[in-house]
Amino acid sequence: MSFCLETYLQQSNDYSILIKQASFKDCAKTIESKSEKVIYINPGEKILGARIIGLPPIPIGINESKPTVIMPYTKPCYGTSVIEIPIQSEDIEDIKSVAI
Repeated sequence: MSFCLETYLQQSNDYSILIKQASFKDCAKTIESKSEKVIYINPGEKILGARIIGLPPIPIGINESKPTVIMPYTKPCYGTSVIEIPIQSEDIEDIKSVAI
């Protein structure tokens, strides 16, 4: 599945913002506490069509039972937030493939 996070966030209400305007450290704590499984990626990796920035290693939460992904998302002028979005199973495998 081809997925563009920016477009999805503009056109859908089917996601949750867990925290907003937070530090990278607070984002990491939130992701680690709200996820069934956590993988770590390097800054600059592309997840769901968006390059992820932050202090390495960057946690990405995966909840396969829902299925959702919890990730930091930085938007200029708005700061960094943690979002939880529903995804397809094949997207979970794509995310796992960039883990460090």
